[in-house]
Amino acid sequence: MKLKSLTMAATVAVAALSMAGAAHARDQIQIAGSSTVLPYANIVAEQFGQAFPQFKTPIVESGGSSAGLKQFCNGVGTSYIDIANSSRPIKSDEKEACGVAGVSDIIEVRFGYDGIVFASDIGGPDLAFTPKDWFLALAQKVPSGGKLVANPNKSWKDVNPALPDWKITALIPGEKHGTREVFEEKVLMAGCKEAGALDIYVAGGVDKKDAEKMCARVRNDGASIDIDGDYTETLGRLQSNKEAIGVFGLSFYENNTDKLRVATMKGVMPSVETISSGQYPVSRPLFFYVKKAHIGVIPGLKEYAEYFVSDAVAGPDGPLAEYGLVPLPAAEAEAVRAALSAEKTL
Repeated sequence: MKLKSLTMAATVAVAALSMAGAAHARDQIQIAGSSTVLPYANIVAEQFGQAFPQFKTPIVESGGSSAGLKQFCNGVGTSYIDIANSSRPIKSDEKEACGVAGVSDIIEVRFGYDGIVFASDIGGPDLAFTPKDWFLALAQKVPSGGKLVANPNKSWKDVNPALPDWKITALIPGEKHGTREVFEEKVLMAGCKEAGALDIYVAGGVDKKDAEKMCARVRNDGASIDIDGDYTETLGRLQSNKEAIGVFGLSFYENNTDKLRVATMKGVMPSVETISSGQYPVSRPLFFYVKKAHIGVIPGLKEYAEYFVSDAVAGPDGPLAEYGLVPLPAAEAEAVRAALSAEKTL
């Protein structure tokens, strides 16, 4: 019954696309999603408009990975966006929501890597963090005497004597951002394990998956501040509080080195080289998702996607690498281009 409903939804959506295309033709690609991917997509959109004058320059908007994928999954037709940018892979429940709305053919395009970095004001000291430091600073509950207690830590020095005696003020991505999910997984959950908190949860009878969710819960006493805007908002907050520490994408940091001092994580300085080699522990792939049903309906859609992942644009010597993207290894990049050319779907 469910399969029949999904099939009917897809059929209705395709019919809607045809009718909408005839009645309200749209000749400009519409894109939304990740604030991390936003600057890359803006670069590509601008250069695509110049390289392909027969097509209009795509419209690129932000809003976060989750918000972009939600828009993407709302339906098929010229009233709906063509591409969702994302700093994380699409989730199974999002794919299911897409299918229910008739968005059954989704092309996933991985175009490079980015690091998540931890930075403070340029005038401050050099900082060296571990995931454990961040967990002990931000978690709702931390280990003490073999049990979990409400987080008592007020300063970074309380967390780690090697850190400065600054009041904990961490500017982290809001929950609608893909960066937040990577931060939770690779920093808070990793730190929870290092601190022994995960073992305490499990020993107390909590299911491991539920325990990991508990590890990612941040305190709500003002030490952790969600930033729902893009990295420019984080930078603005940091500039008004010289002892705050912000979470940024590597590319944003590399374009603001005159304002920010980046910290090491587990002894490794973030850079294109340490991320591409796998040495830096907090990195993630970047994606965009293309609605296959819109190819051939929205002028230039496939051309834009192929231009985005071309070696001239996303390769080691292209404008995206110049901005800060960590390019895909050559073999992986070639596989991505081949899958996109064949319009391979998830």
